[in-house]
Amino acid sequence: MKVYLDNNATTRIAPEVLDAMLPFLTERFGNPSSFHSFGSDLKEDIEAARQKVAALLGADAEEIVFTSGGTESDNTAIIGATSINPLKPGFVTSRTEHPAILETAEYIKSRGHPVKITEVNSDGTINMNSLESCVSEQTGLVSIMMANNETGVIVPVAEAARKAHASGALFHTDAVQAVSKIPVDVRSMDIDMLSVSAHKFHGPKGVGALFVRKGIEIPPFMLGGHQEKGMRAGTSNVAGIVGLGVAAELAVKHLLEENGRTGLLLERLEKGILEKCPGAVVAGGDAERLPNTATVLFRGVESEAVMTLLDIKGVCVSSGSACSTGEQTSSYVLSAMGIDDVDANTAIRFSLSRYTIGGEIDYILEVLPPIIEKLRDISPYANR
Repeated sequence: MKVYLDNNATTRIAPEVLDAMLPFLTERFGNPSSFHSFGSDLKEDIEAARQKVAALLGADAEEIVFTSGGTESDNTAIIGATSINPLKPGFVTSRTEHPAILETAEYIKSRGHPVKITEVNSDGTINMNSLESCVSEQTGLVSIMMANNETGVIVPVAEAARKAHASGALFHTDAVQAVSKIPVDVRSMDIDMLSVSAHKFHGPKGVGALFVRKGIEIPPFMLGGHQEKGMRAGTSNVAGIVGLGVAAELAVKHLLEENGRTGLLLERLEKGILEKCPGAVVAGGDAERLPNTATVLFRGVESEAVMTLLDIKGVCVSSGSACSTGEQTSSYVLSAMGIDDVDANTAIRFSLSRYTIGGEIDYILEVLPPIIEKLRDISPYANR
């Protein structure tokens, strides 16, 4: 049996998305920037997809810029927004952001921009007092992720946005993990810029979008042609954009129904693990979290050993961010929450999707407890 519970890393493409994309990979292969109708007619399909992404976010279509994914969207927002006003070059973010944010912060810091990193609480939520103290009149942009990719902890971004705006800063959120799992409305949340990535909600890899509120003008990150109204040069990924649009449409359709079902499956998984694996702890368990994500500390066993034995049983999980796999260091997200390296190295992330079924949860609860028990018997850390 193959059970895939690593959906925060990537999701399977929805059949409806694939069906919509195929014509643009075969008979409708034109370049939308071409003069002739075989290419230029594709602009209608791109604009239809833009409308669908805008509807998912509560935005206007003209505020959506298509990109290659979340990383490009994050880079565009940060580098662009901190370049608008030379009197406000500062950037503020949190310790638990995705590497696409933190690495970009290091880059602009090396270019002379003042960068401040806010603390998080022990449950993974943002310390709002720390955020407020980091923001100053020199701050041009605050970026706080809407939901953490490792723990699923949800951030009250509307409150964070208010603190940014109080000092005249713009507010960006990396909503890559949140979109399709919780309601997102850029108006009510007072968001200026927001990043999404299609492959996190059953769309294709290699395509995403950046919401930029009307009236905000940031310099383009990709230079060249006139695509995306000059905001993002490069031949349009028509098939990917169409796929993103359909994925967004499906996300709106399935949001409440599927998230309720997914949340119940996650609750069942967590309850079963805590009952059958004594000593297990859910990281950020007391905080509001995404309905599909649980990171569990199996104290006394190393996560790599757990993942290896689960993989043999056909179960796919991770120890945290897919962007950090292969690194020897423990999770900086868990470290920021005050979890020591030994415990952090016992973390396993389970992330469900709308295609997860009850039988898969039952299978994990059957094969996982004996694995944990076996590893604890031979672990030097079992008595921690």
